[in-house]
Amino acid sequence: MSEKGCVVWLTGLPGSGKTSIARAVARELRNRGLRVEVLDGDEVRRWLSPTEGFTREDRERHLRRVAYVAKLLARNGVVVLCSFVSPYRKIRKEIRDIVEDEGIPFIEVYVKCSLEECIRRDPKGLYKKALSGEIKHMTGIDDPYEEPENPDLVLDSEKRSAEENAEALIRKLREIGF
Repeated sequence: MSEKGCVVWLTGLPGSGKTSIARAVARELRNRGLRVEVLDGDEVRRWLSPTEGFTREDRERHLRRVAYVAKLLARNGVVVLCSFVSPYRKIRKEIRDIVEDEGIPFIEVYVKCSLEECIRRDPKGLYKKALSGEIKHMTGIDDPYEEPENPDLVLDSEKRSAEENAEALIRKLREIGF
């Protein structure tokens, strides 16, 4: 195993299952003795960027901060599982560059799920609020989600459970030496 950690960036629509997959992977990696940290969008935003909104500029500023924190953890031997909508290709490329700048492995994982299924799941009631006009800048409703063009891994959360997707991600980590 590498002395350095790595950054696994799970991106997808809100409600696609990113955090469920990240937590399942974290449990398994910890059971194998690895140092792991899950950075979840909602939790991290509350402490790292509490004054940022959801405009494109606010999201990008927030995600740059997260990328830097993930890089710091990874260079100290932690496998960092980042669960963020991160809707724009440009900022995901910038995040990759921030992390890989120090030779830290970066894996972009697209958690694929249709908008219709995410709306059906709606675990936090955000789609309901967005569709009624109660909240603005909701990815998939009044803000775009730009699907990754060449992700390192695609996990289909409509066809596979979080546990099955976690197993696929663990196989990918094994391929790169974790």
